[in-house]
Amino acid sequence: MVKVLIVEDDPMVAEINKKYTESINGFEVKKICDNGKDAINYLKNSSLDLIILDIYMPKLNGIEFLKELRKFNSKLDVIIVTAVDEGEKLKEILNLGVIDYLIKPFEYERFKEALNKFKKMNEFFKNKSILKQEDIDNITVKNSYVNGELEKGINERTLERVKKYLKNSKNEYYTSEEIADKMKLSRVTVRRYLEYMNKIGKVKRDVQYGDIGRPRIKYKLI
Repeated sequence: MVKVLIVEDDPMVAEINKKYTESINGFEVKKICDNGKDAINYLKNSSLDLIILDIYMPKLNGIEFLKELRKFNSKLDVIIVTAVDEGEKLKEILNLGVIDYLIKPFEYERFKEALNKFKKMNEFFKNKSILKQEDIDNITVKNSYVNGELEKGINERTLERVKKYLKNSKNEYYTSEEIADKMKLSRVTVRRYLEYMNKIGKVKRDVQYGDIGRPRIKYKLI
C-alpha cells in the first residue's frame, strides 16, 4: 500500500484529493496537514511514500516546504496540486524534485494518471536491480513532457491540438490518416505526434493485421 500525505489548507479541496487518492487501488491517505510547518514536523517522525502538495499555504508555503523537506529527505516523491501557473515558479518547483505537477482545476483522470505513473515507476525500480540504457531512456522520455521538455520537432500547440482531438473522440481508436484528414494536417505530421505521445505514455497504440497490405496502426488517448 502506498502511504500518502496530503498538504492542503483548503479543507474541501483536501477531502476531494483524499477521495480521489483512495479511489485508486493501492493508495492510502495517512494524514492531511493544512500547512507546511505541521507537515514537516509530521514527516520527521513518519515513514511515507508520496506527498500531494499545494503551494499557497500559511506558515510555510509549498516552495519553502520543499526546501525544508530536502534537508532531511531527498528521496520522498512529491506531486504538486496547485493554482500556480507562473513559468519561473514552476521551474523552481520542478528543480526541487517534483515528479508531477497538476494545475487547478484539474480532471480526475489527470490526477489518476499522475498517481498510477508514480506507482509504475516505483515498481519499475524495485524490479530492476541493473538498468540498461534502453530502460533509462524509456523512463526519461516518458517523463520529459512533465518536466517541460519537448522532443525536437514537437510543437506544444500542435501537440495539445492532437491531444484535444483524441480527448473528444469518445474513447475510440483512430488511424493517423483519419485524424490528419479531420484536423487538416499532414499525415506525416500527425503520425509523428501520435508516436511521440505513445512514447511518453499518453496514447495506446494498436496494430491491426489484415489479409493483405501493411498493418493498420490505430491510436487512442489513455
